[in-house]
Amino acid sequence: SQLENLQPEIKQLAERLRYEVSVRGKQVGWSEKVARFHFKKNLRRIVTELYVRDNCHPFKATLLVWVQIPMWVCVSLALRNCSVGTTGLEVQEQFSSGGALWFTDLTAPDSTWILPFALGLVNLLIVEV
Repeated sequence: SQLENLQPEIKQLAERLRYEVSVRGKQVGWSEKVARFHFKKNLRRIVTELYVRDNCHPFKATLLVWVQIPMWVCVSLALRNCSVGTTGLEVQEQFSSGGALWFTDLTAPDSTWILPFALGLVNLLIVEV
């Protein structure tokens, strides 16, 4: 990923920054604690600039998961409620005769496993893209 590709550059910049801070600290007379504070502050700024430059903030990688999981739970529960019969009897009748192609009864499990595999493949493609 882009984030992993940035690690060598971040490491190199951190080494250079550590040297510059140590030189500056000796010139000005900073204590170890003050030098460490300036190093961390500037390293955070540099890393943030790299994330902005390459458009690869770590939070973006988890954003898709935080959106997809609740959506998947809601859709799964809605489909389960429709097919198991917690809704009205006429909805159950519509589902038992409203399919197409090889799945004419939407309340019966898919014996060919085509739909579950297709759904899994589509989700994998979405995550990879």
